[in-house]
Amino acid sequence: MTTELRRLRNYIGGEFKDAADGRTTEVVNPATGEAYATAPLSGQADVDAAMAAAAAAFPGWRDTTPSERQKALLKIADAFEARADELVAAESENTGKPLGLTASEELPPMVDQIRFFAGAARLLEGRSAGEYMDGMTSIVRREPVGVCAQVAPWNYPMMMAVWKFAPAIAAGNTVVLKPSDTTPASTVLMAEIIDSVLPKGVFNVVCGDRETGKAMVEHSIPAMASITGSVRAGMQVAESASKDVKRVHLELGGKAPVVVFQDADLAKAVEDIAVAGYFNAGQDCTAATRVLVHESIHDEFVAALAKAASDTKTGQPDDEDVLYGPLNNPNQLKQVAGFIERLPAHAKVEAGGHRVGDKGYFYAPTVVSGLKQDDEIIQNEVFGPVITVQSFTDEAQALDYANGVEFALASSVWTKDHGRAMRMSKNLDFGCVWINTHIPLVAEMPHGGFKKSGYGKDLSAYGFEDYTRIKHVMTSLDG
Repeated sequence: MTTELRRLRNYIGGEFKDAADGRTTEVVNPATGEAYATAPLSGQADVDAAMAAAAAAFPGWRDTTPSERQKALLKIADAFEARADELVAAESENTGKPLGLTASEELPPMVDQIRFFAGAARLLEGRSAGEYMDGMTSIVRREPVGVCAQVAPWNYPMMMAVWKFAPAIAAGNTVVLKPSDTTPASTVLMAEIIDSVLPKGVFNVVCGDRETGKAMVEHSIPAMASITGSVRAGMQVAESASKDVKRVHLELGGKAPVVVFQDADLAKAVEDIAVAGYFNAGQDCTAATRVLVHESIHDEFVAALAKAASDTKTGQPDDEDVLYGPLNNPNQLKQVAGFIERLPAHAKVEAGGHRVGDKGYFYAPTVVSGLKQDDEIIQNEVFGPVITVQSFTDEAQALDYANGVEFALASSVWTKDHGRAMRMSKNLDFGCVWINTHIPLVAEMPHGGFKKSGYGKDLSAYGFEDYTRIKHVMTSLDG
């Protein structure tokens, strides 16, 4: 018996549509490895239609008052909350994530973040007017940039969609959003919910692959391109956008150092690092996957972390005991396994290091020790449930190892010494430094990195400002 696949469609100008040429791609549940839906494989005609719809809607949305935009976002947040079970189910089918953890750890912050930007909409202001030249008054206007082309990743499809559209819409922009080709279901459901709230064309969803995203970024209409994805993808977007001088917002890869000093609370550090390293199968740019431990506690730490890994469970979404589900797709499973298969002789797999089962794309929680700073697995992003451990001798070496990668998104320091914590937070070259914790995020604080982790901020007033432009208006007092 053949199960009929669910049909997902684009959302353009307030209408749900198939791709203009009828092309589709299958969407696979990574927990089963089986297709459950088809989605449009959108081409240039679909991108043109979405951009035209967003451009047509922009003047009207730009001219709404901040209070009107706030009300709309609050309605969206309330609607998401009311249909939480549907969104969680769609996201779990998208990604294979545990249902319970998605409901408790992803949906509430997502709704809170929409409400934060609803509030931020009321604070869209420039500096106060003033006279900086005799007989002249200067005013600073903060305005929306226009149509925003946005590309979301597959690791947090729902939440990253919110990080994209909420600040853009709050600031008065219109949006064309492309979810990953492997995880479109929850974004299409979001469009269905948003349909009753926003004017037609303010929010558009175009499903498709890399070529679809490329067509969006290269399109002449958007004033800004925003992507969360790989470094390679970010570089391509920046290059494409440069041809017509679009604004670019990039949140790319990470390789977060987790620096554990000899005076740290070892039990707490191990417990928290294991959760922060394995949550979402390590498919998180801020994941605690590169641990640096003082040599005096190295062996004890490794043994404890290996035990924590062996106690961590991966499995099907409806299993309440699992911390994480599968990797997102077969290519990602191959990538993670490849890092382990290519380990140098001096490395030691302390736990895991293998696929789990033959159904879906599950990989065991893994710990690797004995590594050197220039090893591939230290320098490159694994994006899987793999935690590496290195040893350091002193603070200077810890800092050298921590900063000695091309990524600069997030980091953490574990110590009871306040001065050391402050020195490390000052000198760690990362967009976020956590002290005695790793991975908590709040809507009020910025998220974004340096170096090859990209530029621009998500969340916070800084992320909101990224979706605005500054205009100086000077008027003569003589009339």
